[in-house]
Amino acid sequence: MIIHAIFFYLFAGVAVASAIMVIAARNPVHSVLFLILAFVNAAGLFVLLGAEFLAMILIVVYVGAVAVLFLFVVMMLDVDFAELRHGFLNYLPVGALIGAVLLAELLILVGGWAIAPATAHVAAPIAANVSNTEALGLVLYTRYVYFFEAAGLILLVAMIGAIVMTLQHKPQVRRQNIAAQVARRPASAIELIKVKPGQGLS
Repeated sequence: MIIHAIFFYLFAGVAVASAIMVIAARNPVHSVLFLILAFVNAAGLFVLLGAEFLAMILIVVYVGAVAVLFLFVVMMLDVDFAELRHGFLNYLPVGALIGAVLLAELLILVGGWAIAPATAHVAAPIAANVSNTEALGLVLYTRYVYFFEAAGLILLVAMIGAIVMTLQHKPQVRRQNIAAQVARRPASAIELIKVKPGQGLS
């Protein structure tokens, strides 16, 4: 138990410090690197909780795809971050309000857990003798299957919308036009030219 407590405080402390540095770092590349460090430590906390599947998903999806994508976007785009920080004080009241709401929710959660620890325990919806991955599959594809499909549909619509919004048709680039190909007729597709002997095409 002492080793588990040491690892918990280690992972939790580094995760909180990394999350603070994500906001406090002036260099956006450093912010993304601190975000990756926070994800890795959160995965360590999941492993300590026995949720190894969630830890693997956190590493593969967020660290391997999302955070690296953020890093490439920040490094490839020529973004003027000084101009983005210019109106920081204008958004400070809204940010402070959102932060106060989140802090109040965390205090209520921690206070309720400290006063009545029994209320924090949720009854397991399935048997406890199955693995973590099998438990997630049994719950996700039975009880919450419609919510899972709705989430997939929302992500699909968001992906299609992002592709449509970023698609730019350049006039000098030749593209395939299926409707024009289907509508072609021999009269419009073939041109017969009679060439006299001894003359070439003009």
